[in-house]
Amino acid sequence: MADGEIRAVYNQIMDARQYLPYVWDYDLDQDQFLEILNGRRVLGRLNQDWAVRRLIEYASYEEIIHMIGFKRLVQNWPRWRGRIRSKSRVRGFDFLVKWLPEKHPGLLRG
Repeated sequence: MADGEIRAVYNQIMDARQYLPYVWDYDLDQDQFLEILNGRRVLGRLNQDWAVRRLIEYASYEEIIHMIGFKRLVQNWPRWRGRIRSKSRVRGFDFLVKWLPEKHPGLLRG
């Protein structure tokens, strides 16, 4: 195979895998990240807490809630909070974690 053909095959393979923008610096596709996020896989130091922190720091609010859920966020926020670097994210989730049980406890069921 010529270099151009090898490059074309490589590009097709890489395009077929779906990468998430918040793990741009790791060779993880979406399925691998979701397995780690849901506690079904650990790759060295890349565990569930790492995946959640990565999601909270870099994903949109909608993606965070969709992938973690309100209940899991409220239950585990004290454990994750100290490792989040973004002060604005910490303030926002501090508010959400306090506000949800008081104003919308129904969202925490299930």
